[in-house]
Amino acid sequence: MIKLIETVSRTDLETIASIWLKSNLDAHDFIEKSYWLHNYPVVKAMLPKAKLYVYSQNDEIIGFLGMVDDFIAGIFVLSEYRSLGIGTQLLNKVKTSCSHLSLSVYSKNESALRFYLKHGFKALKKQTDHETNEAEWLMEWTA
Repeated sequence: MIKLIETVSRTDLETIASIWLKSNLDAHDFIEKSYWLHNYPVVKAMLPKAKLYVYSQNDEIIGFLGMVDDFIAGIFVLSEYRSLGIGTQLLNKVKTSCSHLSLSVYSKNESALRFYLKHGFKALKKQTDHETNEAEWLMEWTA
């Protein structure tokens, strides 16, 4: 079940932040673990300000999509639930209310890059993430 969280409870924030950290550590092994650990408190503080769509199963959050305006900050799903269509469902939910979306994805995160291309995003420009010094693609989707 997907829902937009209007007000993030402390429990939900802990769960969502934990999913963010675990997912980034899993998907971005080419970036030092310390980078994600260092940014964890900053991201946790910013999460309540984002538009958060959560995917729950048996009242447990197992994935989410975070947005700031029309920018997708990321889709994060616990590793044991990946490749089950949850990311697709979250993305499709957002597409129903937006006519334009953008995001950045690391070039080395090939599965995420393929996922977004498969869902109609176009790679606009390759750039460097100045915090990690990693190449990333700026991508865009238009209805």
